[in-house]
Amino acid sequence: MLPAVKTNVKRMTLAALASLSIAALPAAPALAWGPNEQNFLKGVVATIAVQALIREAKKHPRQPVYQQPAYQPVYADPVYQPAPVHNSIYRTPASRAFQSYSAQERKLIQRRLSAYGYYRGGIDGSFGPGTYSAIVAYADDEGMRDRLASNAGAFGVLDSLIN
Repeated sequence: MLPAVKTNVKRMTLAALASLSIAALPAAPALAWGPNEQNFLKGVVATIAVQALIREAKKHPRQPVYQQPAYQPVYADPVYQPAPVHNSIYRTPASRAFQSYSAQERKLIQRRLSAYGYYRGGIDGSFGPGTYSAIVAYADDEGMRDRLASNAGAFGVLDSLIN
């Protein structure tokens, strides 16, 4: 059916119902309008109302609602790494060997390293980065670098500076 025809049919139906209800009421005796007739009329009105709602729902179907799927997290086992080892020059065999000498011997080692051009710090007998660098440079030049890996070898390198 065309839209104009639908509108006309709807108007005519409503007009017919209105005229029937108006025509039936004055002609009916007062006793004929009992509870059964009222319930019947309520049912007719409810049916018409439900049909109108159904027709309206069919005219405007609901549009689909698209939703993005929910994010699913991916869990991975944690990767543990060993704690970093911070090697300090104060824990080296050269440091332990240097600290075992007397204060006068430590100053003598620093003076000899300074005289050979390896040490540029103050002659104070304390072990620090300057003393460590000088001992390593001296051991490199004398071909004794591998001896600094052990306590006995470090004593040998430092003894060569004292004697």
